[in-house]
Amino acid sequence: MSTELQATVDALVQKGKGILAADESGPTIAKRFKAIGVESTEENRRAWRSLILSAPGLGQFISGIILYEETLSQRSGEGEALPQLAARQGIVPGIKVDAGKIPLALAPGDEITQGLDGLAQRLDGYKQHGARFAKWRAVYNVSDVLPSRAAIEANAEALARYAAICQAQGVVPIVEPEVLIDGDHTLARCAEVTQAVLHEVFHALHRHRVALEHMLLKPSMVVPGKTHAQQAAPAEVAAETLRVLRRTVPAAVPGINFLSGGQSPAEATANLDAMNRLGPHPWSLSFSYGRALQDTAMQAWQGQLANVRQAQDALQKRARLNAAASIGKYDASMESSTE
Repeated sequence: MSTELQATVDALVQKGKGILAADESGPTIAKRFKAIGVESTEENRRAWRSLILSAPGLGQFISGIILYEETLSQRSGEGEALPQLAARQGIVPGIKVDAGKIPLALAPGDEITQGLDGLAQRLDGYKQHGARFAKWRAVYNVSDVLPSRAAIEANAEALARYAAICQAQGVVPIVEPEVLIDGDHTLARCAEVTQAVLHEVFHALHRHRVALEHMLLKPSMVVPGKTHAQQAAPAEVAAETLRVLRRTVPAAVPGINFLSGGQSPAEATANLDAMNRLGPHPWSLSFSYGRALQDTAMQAWQGQLANVRQAQDALQKRARLNAAASIGKYDASMESSTE
């Protein structure tokens, strides 16, 4: 089992590569399609995700892709299973396994992620479709009083139970505790919450005997709330994020793949680059972006077959820029490059 898990970790944690999050739920992708005037039908979702997975050269910069359950059984226009299309590019297929968030009982403003029931059996089915890793997202709303201690502990417990079940089934877990960017909280408040969250997550992982060498962490960066008057420069984001990570994340964790969490594509890239310029670090620092990788490509696509190559070029460019950031080699001038 450990050999299987190690092989997947090695495939995911490659220098100069990151993970593409294409696991948007039905309501989320419907909202993104609506913004470009495209109806969220099964065929349109299949066409979009097939466009992503068949983008020429994507495997140079992307090591893994997180898929939504629907995508596992879909096929490209040429009849190839979409997970196999990814694997042919050297991209490891993964799967979102949580069932979304609901309010945490007796904790106003806090939320908890559900989906543990039947997870082991579902993972067996996902593996048969080619999935080798999984992802579970916990979310933490931030204010002067949120998240509560109950929310921090409950979500850590769920993340650890999920990770243990994954490893028992031979699936590498990505543990995603997202401290939300929504609100007007300061950089310091985000750092305080992130540190408390990560401490509790790793305590829970230890309790559940999760092998840290066979998991990945997908945290949010330490940034001010998006409505806060004073936003942070990449150097500030990098310094605060690394300070928290060094206090909370054991060196045994092989890779930290950040979520973009509402940052613009350029912001997410610049912040990742700033962190890697402060290395070396005990873990690989890379990306696992959704919107920050897909948005420019989706805008180029507009649901039109004639725009597929233009959209693929836009996706490949964002992947290339983030790959450069993952080794501290990104420069803002690359944004306007046509290469």
